[in-house]
Amino acid sequence: MEFDLLHVGPLVALAHVLGVIAACHAILNTRTSQGAIAWAVSLVAMPYLTVVPYLFLGRSKFQGYADARRIENELLRTRAHPQIWDTQASSAGLPTKELGTRLVHSLTRLGGMPFLPGNSVRTLVNGAATFEAIFEAIEGARNYVIVQFFIVRDDALGELLKDALIAKAQQGVRVYFLYDSIGSFDLPHRYVAALRAAGVETHPFATNRRFVNRLQLNFRNHRKIVSVDGERAFVGGHNVGVEYLGSKPPLSPWRDTHIEVRGPAVASIQFVFTEDWHWATQQLPEFAMPAFQPADEGMHCLVVPSGPADKQETCSLFFVEAINAARERIWITTPYLIPDEAVFAALRLAVLRGVDVRILIPCRRDHRVVFAASKLYAYDSLRAGIRIFRYQPGFLHQKVVLIDSAAAAIGSANLDNRSFRLNFEIMVLTVDRGFARDVEAMLLKDFAESLEIDRTEYRNASALRRVLMHVARLFSPIL
Repeated sequence: MEFDLLHVGPLVALAHVLGVIAACHAILNTRTSQGAIAWAVSLVAMPYLTVVPYLFLGRSKFQGYADARRIENELLRTRAHPQIWDTQASSAGLPTKELGTRLVHSLTRLGGMPFLPGNSVRTLVNGAATFEAIFEAIEGARNYVIVQFFIVRDDALGELLKDALIAKAQQGVRVYFLYDSIGSFDLPHRYVAALRAAGVETHPFATNRRFVNRLQLNFRNHRKIVSVDGERAFVGGHNVGVEYLGSKPPLSPWRDTHIEVRGPAVASIQFVFTEDWHWATQQLPEFAMPAFQPADEGMHCLVVPSGPADKQETCSLFFVEAINAARERIWITTPYLIPDEAVFAALRLAVLRGVDVRILIPCRRDHRVVFAASKLYAYDSLRAGIRIFRYQPGFLHQKVVLIDSAAAAIGSANLDNRSFRLNFEIMVLTVDRGFARDVEAMLLKDFAESLEIDRTEYRNASALRRVLMHVARLFSPIL
């Protein structure tokens, strides 16, 4: 026993010393006070469980990257932004009528892009409709194809995408393929090599351009963008993997939503890709937008890119503004319900204004800690008068916001701190009552297949489960 203690004692002491050192590092370097507290408390109290995760999730040389990325983006937006921003940008008209002058002004300044009129947008419900439309668009490409995903898997769907891109490259079409280096960590080298050998310009996205830091899981590029010939663009929640087609029990059937955008707003979506591509390669992709006739009619769209290098916390503030704009209803669907204080306060105030506030979340989990924390936030939301629904058929992954009867936003951003501050995201806000009705009809079908929960979900949980929920919420700033 004495021999064991001689070995165990120093190890325990070393773990606590490392925990204190890491806690000091977290206090000095974590971007938010809530995140700093979450890391510091867990590192000091439970160093055996948290020191190693901190190396992956907390350790970062981010400031230099943020400065470099911010300067690069500012130069691109000044010198290389789409000409259509100057010729067709609209800050008046329909968006102002439906949302108000102040909101339009704040959102365009927040995202750094203008509202553009003359678009058409349609929803693509679930994976089959989404990838059928994407593959049909790629097959018809004449000049160029842009593809960017957070996760790309080497499975049946990934093979179909690879073959489609190779076929177009061999026809002389320029093909650009960007994938996140950590999100697609298990993408084999042979997959990338086959694309490059066929002439597809293929690059991973990483915060450090010189090498992929496998210890850095933060600051991921969570965007999903496909664009063809500047005429059609696709944005939403789907990645490339058979689970997005509903082929991964027990999460299947997978519920997700993409949109197809046609019109001038495609230029804004492509420019988001341009910024990411330029960071990864230090080159500008070669593509030109087709000529669009100036029009005040059609759908008005605002592309809102966000990321950890922004001057403002763009994603969080976008949700705050969207919620504050609601006068009748604000319906949100998200796989992860871990709002920050600003967003949660905006939701509570909306209830007090008499707004119909609904949040649709999954009933099945894909991350244990996140799901436990979400349960507690759901209980707090119920106490504030927010209606919470759990989608029953399968895992819910869509990211949709419906504002009154006039506007809807669809994209890649979740209602959690990772999307608010740690990931690169994209949302497309469409101001059009016809499109809002389509989104409403889609969500009403989802609500019909959901269970509205009440406070008994929390109260009926065992004491241990409730403790675990509260412990999980301590980590919410870093989830």
